[in-house]
Amino acid sequence: MTTLKQTPSQTVGPYFAYGLCPQQYNYDLKSLFSPTIAAPEAAGEHVLIIGQVFDGDGQVVGDAVLEFTQADSTGHYPASRDEIAKTGFNGFARVGTGTDAQQRFVVETVKPGKISPEDAPHVNVTVMLRGILSHAFTRVYFDDEAAANAADPVLNAVPAERRATLVAKRVAQAGARPIYRFDIRMQGADETVFFDV
Repeated sequence: MTTLKQTPSQTVGPYFAYGLCPQQYNYDLKSLFSPTIAAPEAAGEHVLIIGQVFDGDGQVVGDAVLEFTQADSTGHYPASRDEIAKTGFNGFARVGTGTDAQQRFVVETVKPGKISPEDAPHVNVTVMLRGILSHAFTRVYFDDEAAANAADPVLNAVPAERRATLVAKRVAQAGARPIYRFDIRMQGADETVFFDV
């Protein structure tokens, strides 16, 4: 009879760091993606999006992995590797919260443009962490885009009292780059709005 060894108790969890962003966690493997969406030569207003992920007890989650996708400063998504190499904008970032001493995610990017006249500038976020079997999807809007936010059809589909959970606040400046703060709360009274996509 074959003796079976114990399998991991979590179907999702500690493998994220190893498999999805190993260089950030100092594993001897190459990461396919980094926390940088826009290289210094990319056109547009360069910004940092910084935040933390909180669990239902209000504790910071140090082993979440987040993926960010967005259009460039003109509202265009890159269509090829050649375009990415030419513009310095790749439209995608992946970051683990355990790679920062404060267990934050820090994403270097440019402020996105509108992808259509009615859409406000936004960044799409996918959240993966222990204890959830399916990814959670949300968006980041910007507090200094009030007029565009007021017209955005997706943001307007969210109850008014919950929209603030999707809006990043401009809090500081890092050299020439504005810093936007965007925390993600997985549960609780201030739970971030997640979309069923």
